[in-house]
Amino acid sequence: MREQLLAAEKVKAIEWRDGKLHLLDQRLLPREETWLAYDSAAGVAEAIRQMVVRGAPAIGIAAAFGLVLGARARLAEGDVDWQVELEGDFTVLADSRPTAVNLFWALERMRERLQRLKAGEDPLLALEAEALGILESDREANLTMAQLGMELIRKHQGSPQNILTHCNTGALATGGFGTALGVIRAAYLDGLVERVYADETRPWLQGSRLTAWELEGEGVPVTLNVDSAAAHLMKTRGITWVIVGADRITANGDVANKIGTYQLAVCAMHHGVRFMVVAPSSTIDMGLEDGEDIPIEERDGRELLDVGGQRIAANVDAYNPVFDVTPADLIDVIVTEKGIVERPDAAKMAQLMCRKRLH
Repeated sequence: MREQLLAAEKVKAIEWRDGKLHLLDQRLLPREETWLAYDSAAGVAEAIRQMVVRGAPAIGIAAAFGLVLGARARLAEGDVDWQVELEGDFTVLADSRPTAVNLFWALERMRERLQRLKAGEDPLLALEAEALGILESDREANLTMAQLGMELIRKHQGSPQNILTHCNTGALATGGFGTALGVIRAAYLDGLVERVYADETRPWLQGSRLTAWELEGEGVPVTLNVDSAAAHLMKTRGITWVIVGADRITANGDVANKIGTYQLAVCAMHHGVRFMVVAPSSTIDMGLEDGEDIPIEERDGRELLDVGGQRIAANVDAYNPVFDVTPADLIDVIVTEKGIVERPDAAKMAQLMCRKRLH
């Protein structure tokens, strides 16, 4: 299966070449594929904030390369206290989006690499190697999770089935094959998927613009639906799995993901549909006890009130949280590159985090 998955990789959102970070501008998909080049930490932070790059793993990877660019600029200034000055770049990148814990995980990993610098070691080469390692590590984690999730689907329902997903969790959101969408793609290659139903995912339409685009490009049967049709689909279309990603998972197994995920989990439990969360272990924040502690990003209400720069709503206030929290007791299984946790709780999550990666 690994060879099949590697052969199926067609889309990428992040490239490091010629000393710059190149990002596929996901705001413009699917109507145009435009790559933007960044050569500063502040530029990368703005790209994250403006959703040029999005998806928790991809945000973390981009931030790591943002630190490389920041370090290069500080070193070029010739200041002996360049690491002190670099703290400003850490802060700018950390402030770009508050909910996706992969961002902070990647920045902390870069900080730890700085602390391990040896006398005479080239700091820029060391940081670049660390960022490339984060990218490759995510790619390998994607492949492992795809295999584990596919085997779960085969175990519970061996015949081709209908799967519902939310937001975009594919190659565009990661450094490789995808998290939840990676599992779905692997299951399709194994003959286990009849059709994927993709929530449009308001207000940024990641399902409409990104997930449907990825799946259509790979020949996976996909049907787009409005978010509010999800319960009806579970009732009438034989949905057997809801498979989603995560932006942060707490110590007890609560999951923060794109707004709308919580209501999917409630509907799935009512209809007897299994609910799978797929995320690398870097998304797990053992420092937070439960979902009540997760900072939930809120964005400008104009994202709801305007379309294409034109006002479509009345002159009212708009509430625009980007994420919600799904309690662990609504989740059937969490899939990571370290293994799976069925019916997650604090004890099972702690046990998972003690394991080594499976690949």
